[in-house]
Amino acid sequence: MGVLDRLVLNDEAWERMAPLIIGRPDQKGSTGRDNRMFVEGVLWIVRTGSPWRDLPEVFGDWNSAFRRFSRWSHKGVWRRIFEAMSSDPDFEYLIIDSTIVRAHQHAGGAKKGSEDQAIGRSRGGLSTKVPMVVRGLGLPVRFILSAGQRGDAPQALALIEGLPARVVMADTAYDAGYLRDAITDKAASAVIPNNPSRALKYPLDKHLYAQRHLVECCFSRLKQFRRVATRFEKTARNYLAILHLAATILWMR
Repeated sequence: MGVLDRLVLNDEAWERMAPLIIGRPDQKGSTGRDNRMFVEGVLWIVRTGSPWRDLPEVFGDWNSAFRRFSRWSHKGVWRRIFEAMSSDPDFEYLIIDSTIVRAHQHAGGAKKGSEDQAIGRSRGGLSTKVPMVVRGLGLPVRFILSAGQRGDAPQALALIEGLPARVVMADTAYDAGYLRDAITDKAASAVIPNNPSRALKYPLDKHLYAQRHLVECCFSRLKQFRRVATRFEKTARNYLAILHLAATILWMR
């Protein structure tokens, strides 16, 4: 089976995505060469986890493709595409969790320090933590990045800020008073198990809490993209772009 037999974007998906990209023929300035095949080339990298130098020639020069990917990342194009594709009418549930991603040795050495690039040390060595929030459909609506050794609860406030919800779910690692207060301020209910050290216990709706597995299933699906499962990108910005593109494809399926 050839490379062209495994393209990801069908015509309907591309028609939704195309108006959000830069370098279109209807825009002033330089026009991007074959935007659809360029996006397919980036998806090939994201799916296979291959080095950019191994990009098949059908997608064009690898160095030009990488520089274009990075330029789109800098301009927020991948994030805008994700945000446009991830419109979800289900505002009832928000489910929070995080996962650890091993950072390849090639991910180190960016101009800014490792902490600035969301790379830290945990038990497995260099790693990045990906806190994420999903809706009731089990599809992602927001990511942030942090160094692998950072705690979970401090990242949660940024995840839920501005997102409407009636219920916010998370595991015991997120049982913090300030997070429960922020959830209450959203006029939402916190479905979070009590930390054993907590003196004042909160009731837990175990029926609702059973839905928390949806965020774990979402991480599992995202990590089927090999460039998500292992971080090769030196900059947090480019790795976040990889996540946004992979998550976009989940919404399109």
